[in-house]
Amino acid sequence: MTPKSIIITGASRGLGAELARQWAAPGVLLGLIGRDAQALAEIAAACEAQGATTRIGVLDVREAGALAELVLGWDDAAPLDLVVANAGITSGTRPDGGLEGHEAATRVLAVNLQGAVNLVEPLLPRLLARGAGRVALVSSVAAFRGLADSPAYCASKAGLWAYGESLRAALGPRGVGVTNIAPGFFDSAMSRRFQGRHPFKLSTEAAAARILAAIARDSGRCIFPRRMGFSLRLLELLPAALADRATRLFRFKVTEG
Repeated sequence: MTPKSIIITGASRGLGAELARQWAAPGVLLGLIGRDAQALAEIAAACEAQGATTRIGVLDVREAGALAELVLGWDDAAPLDLVVANAGITSGTRPDGGLEGHEAATRVLAVNLQGAVNLVEPLLPRLLARGAGRVALVSSVAAFRGLADSPAYCASKAGLWAYGESLRAALGPRGVGVTNIAPGFFDSAMSRRFQGRHPFKLSTEAAAARILAAIARDSGRCIFPRRMGFSLRLLELLPAALADRATRLFRFKVTEG
């Protein structure tokens, strides 16, 4: 597909901002959602300089009512053909060795999983009524195997991956596509918080380009780097003790964001 009316959450920086820049072109309408008003304005200006038209929503994806009101209003004005649930945060083992804790774990689950549901569910009846459009969910290769130092992050992304797989099977015959996206490490503020190895790390530009290409092909899945995603999925076939031992080879600490 070649999307013309797009919503992106987590658009104020990182992957969301780069996706907006790469989709920006004459005739494209971008709805940019994030918590940083100044950063969103800067991204919007960059996209408009490339010929796109932009709309900005400054809010937290945990605000379900406000988010639904915003996106349904945008859909009223210009029917959406691509909805990108990209907003995400992380937590994990702290540099002092402490666990992430209940508050941090709850926040990660609320943003990464419930926030995506808050975006997608209000729009599904309209996409289905039109029999067209696509939903893209930015999960992670961490969805494929629980990692020792980020249990809530892995749980949120595993839940999001399963949600997307279910939606694709249900919605595809009715004309609505779903692309499940599982990136590995790429250069971003979030990645820089992980103190440890970053195998197969990509630039943010390269990560965004792979996502654009997958959506242009109407792909159901976009996993990169494939070696990392494949390796983590294979670990689930091992006995638990062996899988846990292999997982502990990739330990890291997470600094405050």
